[in-house]
Amino acid sequence: MGPDTAHQVSSRIFTVPNILSFFRLALVPVFLVLVIEGYDVLALIVLIVSSATDYLDGVLARRLNQVSRLGQLLDPAADRFFIFATLIGLAVRGIVPWWLVAVIVGRDALLVVIGITLANFGYGPLPVHHIGKIATFCLFYALPILMIGQAFPAADYISSPIGWAFALWGAFLYWWAGVIYIVETVRVIKIPRVNRPSESDTVEG
Repeated sequence: MGPDTAHQVSSRIFTVPNILSFFRLALVPVFLVLVIEGYDVLALIVLIVSSATDYLDGVLARRLNQVSRLGQLLDPAADRFFIFATLIGLAVRGIVPWWLVAVIVGRDALLVVIGITLANFGYGPLPVHHIGKIATFCLFYALPILMIGQAFPAADYISSPIGWAFALWGAFLYWWAGVIYIVETVRVIKIPRVNRPSESDTVEG
């Protein structure tokens, strides 16, 4: 199998990695209910299962040559939904403030607006900035760490400061990346039409 084949992106829907991603998405409402109802140990178990399938679908996509466009959308979407579910569940219980929910959801709403704006000017999505990746990493681990303190109160004095450090840094970096996307979007749409790259030159992802 040559390198070109190994990295080929298909338009298939029903692949093993995609089925795992659909399974992860189906776990989101289950996870949200468990968090809201205070079943933190069970919620953590669901989160561990989700993380395992997240790792597994990436490995299988590469080894089975089943990388697909749908999979490239489902994987980050599942991560986002788990972050939102954790935020909303913990906010409902008064463990995290609603302003943190607004900060995270507001940044993602901004990305939707940016995406629509770029599409109207004939561009695909901007490439993901490394600061945005770091922010997502911080948030993805901050909220489960905070949940550990709820599931196991004896560990709260350790998990709470660590979780909040990750959460606050993640929120800050999330918006830092958002500002970078705004600046880049303004720069792109100001390029004269004759100098704009063709559709084949736009970055997808």
